[in-house]
Amino acid sequence: MSGAHPGSDPYLPGHGDARYSVARYELDLAYKVETNRLDGTATLTCHVHEDLDALHLDLHGLQVSSTRIDGSPIKHAHHGGDLVLKQRLAAGQEIAVEVRYGGKPRAVRSRLHGATGWEELEDGVIVAAQPHGAPSWFPCNDRPDDKALYEIRLAVNPAYHVAVSGELQGTRRKGNATTWTYLQQTPMPTYLATVQIGRYTAVEHAGAPVPVRSLVPAGVGARDLAHGFATQPEMLVLFSRLFGPYPFPSYTAVITEDELEIPLESQALSTFGRNHLADDWEAERLIAHELSHQWFGNAVTLKRWQDIWLHEGFACYCEWLWAEETGRSTVDEEAHRHHAALAALPEDLLIADPGPELMFDDRLYKRGALTVHALRRRLGDEVFFPLIQSWLAAHAGGSVTTELFEEHVARESGEDCADLFAAWIHDEELPALPAQPETREPTHRGGLRALFSRG
Repeated sequence: MSGAHPGSDPYLPGHGDARYSVARYELDLAYKVETNRLDGTATLTCHVHEDLDALHLDLHGLQVSSTRIDGSPIKHAHHGGDLVLKQRLAAGQEIAVEVRYGGKPRAVRSRLHGATGWEELEDGVIVAAQPHGAPSWFPCNDRPDDKALYEIRLAVNPAYHVAVSGELQGTRRKGNATTWTYLQQTPMPTYLATVQIGRYTAVEHAGAPVPVRSLVPAGVGARDLAHGFATQPEMLVLFSRLFGPYPFPSYTAVITEDELEIPLESQALSTFGRNHLADDWEAERLIAHELSHQWFGNAVTLKRWQDIWLHEGFACYCEWLWAEETGRSTVDEEAHRHHAALAALPEDLLIADPGPELMFDDRLYKRGALTVHALRRRLGDEVFFPLIQSWLAAHAGGSVTTELFEEHVARESGEDCADLFAAWIHDEELPALPAQPETREPTHRGGLRALFSRG
């Protein structure tokens, strides 16, 4: 990628430009699975915040045939993933930017984060864009704090099912292609936008307040989903009870024919490999983890990549909550087990600012969860859970920082927790787990059920 744009996130210096924002993406795409050929027209509604000599978009590995601003052709240059539209723009302008492009999409690669974005499967496509893969398939302002609405139309061979991070509006068959139209009407950052293409069949799961479905490849039936994916409605009900209503109109889990090392997070949709059909805790906890990201990461999203513990710490903690809900263990047992494991590892990680090299380090996930547990112990359930609910409600559809979270905790709880945050996320040394307050609500399953069944 090119050098940093002004105001780009220092964790991803070649991506994004803070001098403007995108309110809406409209993507008209056609894809040929057999040849990995993508052609598209992207229309971006942009708000300009500072006077600009040119508009910079992120687009990787695809060829641009034309660009327009407000309908007028604009000269452009495209080097190293940086698409430059050569037009002076004034602060306060709202503009419509059109980019026509095409080619063979491929993942964006980096030394620190490997390959992310568009990836061919044996018979289909997955898009896993975190943290920098969105430019592999559409021109964008690739910043986590630039959240926009999306309308995506994608034409493919009728033999394939298309899943997108949004709500399906319908399909239209014309000739040898079917066009799938999706809307995402809750603001979404570029890295959470996804396309999944495969020979899938939808399996609907009953028991949740919103539609919950799994898209499965040939040969996978309801019995294969029984141990993990069929419990997604129960997980959704639990997390809704603890954290507030599920934030999107539906939830989809895509299970690819291929095996995947880790599941892939996107908005209102998660992607798993066939290996995650396993009847074991490792698969089940990952299903719970990805679902919980719909609250922690998707509805409320980090403003800066350094704050990723606000996503992963809570998602890891939700694994422990689900383990307790199902009677596998208790949250306290999980906390002690992971604390002991962390104590045996190097203590050279600053949770509140881990650096781009360590932002996906598993120690951040586990210590982030322990931070959540320490805060819960300090405040007690009757303060902690309403506080988290109000945090999510206040910032739904928006972007947040660690500082905002600390301020919210102090304001809503009335307690000074600066020492707790200093020890757990602003210092490398691992602190001891705090003792369980004797006067607080118990953490066991019955305690949570009793707490949240009150009128």
